[in-house]
Amino acid sequence: MGKAEAMARAKQLLVEEPPMVGTVPVLPIRGDTVHFPGVIQTLLIGRDMSVKALQQAIRKDRETLVVGQRDQSQDEPASDDLFGIGTLSEVLHVLPLPDGTMRVVLRGMGRARVHKFSFRGGSFTAKYEIMPEVEARGEQVEALMRECVSTFQTAANLGLQVPPEVMETLASIDDAGHLADMVAHHLPGTANVKQSLLEDVFVESRLERLVKLLAKEMQVLELQASLRSKVERELGQTQREYYLREQLKAIQAELGSVDGTLSDEGEEYRVKLETSGMGLENAERALQEIKRLERAPSSSPEALVIRNYLDWLVTLPWDKTSVDRIDVKKAARILDRDHYGLAKVKDRILDFLAVRQLSQSLRGPILCFVGPPGVGKTSIGRSIAESMGREFHRISLGGVRDEAEIRGHRRTYIGSMPGRLIQGLKQTGTRNPVFMLDEIDKMTSDLRGDPTSALLEALDPEQNAQFSDHYIEMPFDLSGVMFITTANLLENIPHALRDRMEVIRFPSYTEEEKLYIAANYLLPKKVKEHGLNKDQVKVAKPVLQSIVRGYTREAGVRSLDREVATVCRKAARQIAEGVTDSVVVTKENLGEALGKQRFRHGVRGEKNEIGAVTGLVYSEYGGDILTIEVSLTEPYGEHPEVQLTGSLGDVMKESAMAATTYVRANQTQFNPDKPFNMDLHVHVPEGAVPKDGPSAGVTILTALVSAFSGRPVRRDVAMTGEITLRGKVLPIGGVREKVLAAHRAGIKHVILPEGNRVDLDDLPEAARRDLTFHFARTADDVLKVALA
Repeated sequence: MGKAEAMARAKQLLVEEPPMVGTVPVLPIRGDTVHFPGVIQTLLIGRDMSVKALQQAIRKDRETLVVGQRDQSQDEPASDDLFGIGTLSEVLHVLPLPDGTMRVVLRGMGRARVHKFSFRGGSFTAKYEIMPEVEARGEQVEALMRECVSTFQTAANLGLQVPPEVMETLASIDDAGHLADMVAHHLPGTANVKQSLLEDVFVESRLERLVKLLAKEMQVLELQASLRSKVERELGQTQREYYLREQLKAIQAELGSVDGTLSDEGEEYRVKLETSGMGLENAERALQEIKRLERAPSSSPEALVIRNYLDWLVTLPWDKTSVDRIDVKKAARILDRDHYGLAKVKDRILDFLAVRQLSQSLRGPILCFVGPPGVGKTSIGRSIAESMGREFHRISLGGVRDEAEIRGHRRTYIGSMPGRLIQGLKQTGTRNPVFMLDEIDKMTSDLRGDPTSALLEALDPEQNAQFSDHYIEMPFDLSGVMFITTANLLENIPHALRDRMEVIRFPSYTEEEKLYIAANYLLPKKVKEHGLNKDQVKVAKPVLQSIVRGYTREAGVRSLDREVATVCRKAARQIAEGVTDSVVVTKENLGEALGKQRFRHGVRGEKNEIGAVTGLVYSEYGGDILTIEVSLTEPYGEHPEVQLTGSLGDVMKESAMAATTYVRANQTQFNPDKPFNMDLHVHVPEGAVPKDGPSAGVTILTALVSAFSGRPVRRDVAMTGEITLRGKVLPIGGVREKVLAAHRAGIKHVILPEGNRVDLDDLPEAARRDLTFHFARTADDVLKVALA
């Protein structure tokens, strides 16, 4: 029977068999659920209008009209939101649940067309008419039924979720319309598709549409099975828990990008990679890592390692640089603003900046600031960065003993990360910042490697354009980075590393400089920090001098800064407690704030003594004076013995032995009436403090000759210099600090090696004016001045 004949037959049925008309409660449903005639279905009812409609149906004749809802988001739909065709159903069973909802079992009895919806008492009712089906018979309908059942069975075998008893029921159904409704109920699909099948009263037409829908569903199921098989092969037996996620990836790969948007993190990394500015060779290696990430399970440890690695690659400043804004005059103002004194240091830094301003070259020497703590090495590096308009990053290397701290860790370990240089570049966001490698002389080495050797490549302007970090495993250009290193002692830096750096020495501050810094920088700063003003705290210059001499012992001003802060705290407390409105700090009440005087700087002796000589020493804390004592006694054994005490280092012990040998070889010159065959004891006071270096040679020699000859040593003379076995006096270092210590201690005459005459230019004018300098070539030149 064709469709035209079926239409004619439908009109004839409507005339011969008028549809039944009635009024029943309406049960609206939403979601993908559509209730079909001949199907027994369980629904969960929760809305008030639905519960009331169900209760009304139970009180009447247990019949209700189940209709679909056009807008699924409407909790309280209007009549226009409901479809006009639904299913007249019988309420078979109702089960109230504890949460107020109801589980209801319905049996569909037939299609119904709504003439009019009415809303009364909180629920819908409808006036309806039954829609008779247009039956179909013949070979074509029989073929459609068989094809429908066969395809449905195949779909169930491929994974379509269908209860087993449904297949048995389908095989026993002879009515074409019932079969079509049963298949439509269990077929996956949207509510709109199922609603259109419900509204179709032509059985043959419904069967044709179902066959097409089943064929389409078969294609989806077959593709799903193929993808499932593909994913399972890739994952293996031990990673099935990632099945759903991998299946989604495979579907995306099969369908491709539909709307051009990014579908996974691999594409996101590709976009970031394009904008990172990475070189072509490095970008190719990064793309390989992205492909590995896409193949790895997203929650596996391997994926975590790759993801962290890619995050580092795309965030590094491969081509991002800051523009240098070098102005030598402005740089001079910045240096003078932030630091007092250090004239020669500033002069050398300005020379360097002038060359950078004229050459516009990214490369330059590696600067190494060497000096005692607290003299402004780190802060002056920050001022250089400010004057150049660059980012500043400080890396503390004190105590670093692992090479991986510099070059990074291998990616074979979870939690590995790049070295400090690459980390600093990421933090600054440019590839030409100013790096301050602080305390480079404090690095050590152990079984994990030598970090100083790892710095050789980074601090070499000829090699650092291809710096390789163990974690990044790609060459990174460090030639644009301006490296500034700091150290307290140059001797602790390996020669190969020292050779790559241009050394700028920072002298210790003189007492006058400390007083000026304390009065004009530290005190105003601390007064402001403690919420005071200059009228509330008054500290005179003699009081600051007492703080410098009695409470600090340093080359810089860190301890001085802390002591000034302590004075301000004590004053703030007195003002806060209402004891006084202002505090005047004097020498008499200074001890109330700082306690007893903690340091006693070296002072010259009170009288000329035999066997006791004032020497000059230099350490990382600056210069100082000390007394070297020698005592000669009758030998206890057959051979004279030499004792060296006072925590002396090997070099200082060797200097003492050289001085002893010289005196022994020239004993007739110093005391012709007495042989030099006595026990010798050389002692340097403050035995708990380690001492070393060759500069005490002439001091020990003078003490030996004084003790052997019986001639006293002048108390106003201090000396320094290395002695040889032939009595030659060799030049030494730290002349400025040593001379300042002598000047501070009240010494009048200073003996220096002839080779250190050129160092007088570095001395302050006050020291050159108040001291008399004697330059010695031999031991005789020293003894002529030192012995009374």
